[in-house]
Amino acid sequence: MAVLDPAEYKESTRQQWQNAAEAWHRWDAVLRAWLGRGTEVMLDLARIRAGSQVLDVAAGAGEPAITAAARIGPTGRVLAIDISSNILAFAEAVAAARGVGDIVETRALDGEDLELADASFDAVISRLGLMYFPDRRRGLAEMRRVLRSGGRVAIMAFGTPDRNGFIRIPILIIRGRVQLPAPVPGQPVPFALSAPGVLEHELRGAGFRDVEVRVVPAPLRLVSAAECLRFERESFGGLHQMLACR
Repeated sequence: MAVLDPAEYKESTRQQWQNAAEAWHRWDAVLRAWLGRGTEVMLDLARIRAGSQVLDVAAGAGEPAITAAARIGPTGRVLAIDISSNILAFAEAVAAARGVGDIVETRALDGEDLELADASFDAVISRLGLMYFPDRRRGLAEMRRVLRSGGRVAIMAFGTPDRNGFIRIPILIIRGRVQLPAPVPGQPVPFALSAPGVLEHELRGAGFRDVEVRVVPAPLRLVSAAECLRFERESFGGLHQMLACR
């Protein structure tokens, strides 16, 4: 059984998203339509409001940081961090274009090693990021460390594979074609937090209280199977990493 090298995995992840950054940005309208409702629920659970100081971990090309910025207004701040500097460059450009460039700040940081002051944020959010951390316990501990007393963390993750054919089917095809072994429990994979009770267990284990989980339907609608295939090929760094194992 192969043992995951965290440093090698992170560098591979960074390179994949450096390469996929432009495509992820280009498909922004599809991503917002797909994940928009879940994003709003996440921000509601984090109690993001006017004046909030927010940290967006694994922020990608600007969402959900930009949606959060629209809620908090000029008296608040959003720090959007990601392991990829290329994708954050798109986040900066989009924030400026949507009139929240003065509210959203970007910084290339490892989510497991936040070089940020203790107790400096009212909320920490992460959309489809935590399940890809090789050390999720450390990542959650860092999120808790930078939260102020009474602050909240809100995590969005994929549900179970049977409800996510868009992700499950290409993974099964790639694993079969390149003969990759099934992931071992705890590995950073898309469905690492999908089983019932897993996310709650990890949050409570990191010291969070009053944990609440909501299931939010997020159907992805594209005009054709060909467009769906193009979206997956161009945008998803995780699938690129699997193909690189050939």
